[in-house]
Amino acid sequence: MDLKLKNPIAFFDLETTGINIARDRIVEISILKIDPGGKEDLLTLLVNPTIPIDPKAVAIHGITDEDVEHKPTFAEIGKNLVYFLEGCDLAGYNINKFDIPILAEEFQRANIDFDFKKRKYIDVQTIFHKMEQRTLSAAYKFYCNKDLKDAHRAEADAHATYEILKAQLDQYSILENDVEALSKFTTQTRNVDFAGRFVYNEDGVEVFNFGKHKGRPVEQVLKDEPSYYNWMMNGDFPLYTKKALTEIKLRNLKK
Repeated sequence: MDLKLKNPIAFFDLETTGINIARDRIVEISILKIDPGGKEDLLTLLVNPTIPIDPKAVAIHGITDEDVEHKPTFAEIGKNLVYFLEGCDLAGYNINKFDIPILAEEFQRANIDFDFKKRKYIDVQTIFHKMEQRTLSAAYKFYCNKDLKDAHRAEADAHATYEILKAQLDQYSILENDVEALSKFTTQTRNVDFAGRFVYNEDGVEVFNFGKHKGRPVEQVLKDEPSYYNWMMNGDFPLYTKKALTEIKLRNLKK
């Protein structure tokens, strides 16, 4: 079943130096962009992360420091990615917990404005886990009856994810062929920031989701304990988390 699209949708996959969202970097990105008419446009790039690649990561994706040594950095390709993704919703496999937070960190680190809030996200892994509980390779075999060659390389994974979503729409009548509906179906959190340090409570208020202030409104904590803002800004938190905290603080100052 082909996707019903109002906006272009970009299926993307990242390979990275490791799995720490705050510290690790992208070494490969592949984006398969589908426009509402069905036209496909593929962009695959190796990226110099400017830090060593963890040997454990190399064992998975096979990309070495030598492979990316002379490739452009994310800061050098970031603006082209913004242009390529203009107006696109985003889709991928496990993007809610990993790829989107990592991508957000890279844009923040490079001081490149990319508005994640304007986009809808479809996490194909969430559909799969809600329905079948498997891995990407098993999902590809299960839904498409194909073996996933070159698994853990971004381009192969992005293509496989696109094919899986179309097959899922064919298989599950409960799924609505609509990006907004699929985005809601695959969204499992009420996170304010991608790392989930802040979440929305039942009243739609941003509250802390960790530490001694867990469950307390962020605005109230910043008012009662102003030094907590500096502690977080100087701490080992993702850049996007710090951005969200700063936005809440500035909004409160304007009241």
